[in-house]
Amino acid sequence: MKLERSRDIETDIKGIDDVRKVFFAPYNDIAAVVSEVSLEEFDSEEIQRKAKEDLQWIKDKASRHDEVIKAAIKINGDSLAIIPMKFGTIFKTKEGLSGSLRKNYLKFRKFLEVLEGKEEWPMKVYLKARLLENEVKKTSAVIKEKSKELCSLPAGRTYFLEKEIDELAATEARKSISGYISVFLEKIKPLAEEVKENKILEKEITQKREPMIFNGAFLVKKEKVDEFQKEIQKLRAEYEKIGFTFESSGPWPPYNFV
Repeated sequence: MKLERSRDIETDIKGIDDVRKVFFAPYNDIAAVVSEVSLEEFDSEEIQRKAKEDLQWIKDKASRHDEVIKAAIKINGDSLAIIPMKFGTIFKTKEGLSGSLRKNYLKFRKFLEVLEGKEEWPMKVYLKARLLENEVKKTSAVIKEKSKELCSLPAGRTYFLEKEIDELAATEARKSISGYISVFLEKIKPLAEEVKENKILEKEITQKREPMIFNGAFLVKKEKVDEFQKEIQKLRAEYEKIGFTFESSGPWPPYNFV
């Protein structure tokens, strides 16, 4: 984190063990936010063992790690630039930590300057395919012609043509997704300093019925956050009726931009 030399920083943030408070290890005009842990519990080999045998422990501690970072961003009511370290980043001695701050000072300082005054906001987009397919049936010239043909057939002979229309709609809907995403990004990107497109998550991870079709992170200046959120609201109002669902929450520690 970046700090002013003259300012005392006090905090009641509890660390990874949810008992001891975090403390600050300063170097020049930056400082590390540090949580003391037991090496017996957090040794790299022990963490690897728990990753295989005790996933709940990993999940709980990683979640607590994230909570500490979020709390540190808002220390004393400020909104501070912070470089979030990966869960499991351990220094066995204070000297080792000080040495890392000294060795990487210029790199850390550069990252902090990039992050200062900005927040990370995600945007995930999910698709209810049936609604988009219905929209395609209304707008596709090819499907409109097929539908006219369908109207001229007797009731007993419409089944296969209806199936063909459904398949055409599904195919055209799939092909149109990338175009819609481009439109969404054209509206959102100008409000962000940087954009990171992340891996699409499977339903097993999202726990949603609809598939994810876009997963992005946006680094937004604080003075533009309201405008960013309003633009997402506009996207919801215009596109949810044809199947697109937009999910955005934050701000998050800037994991995607360090």
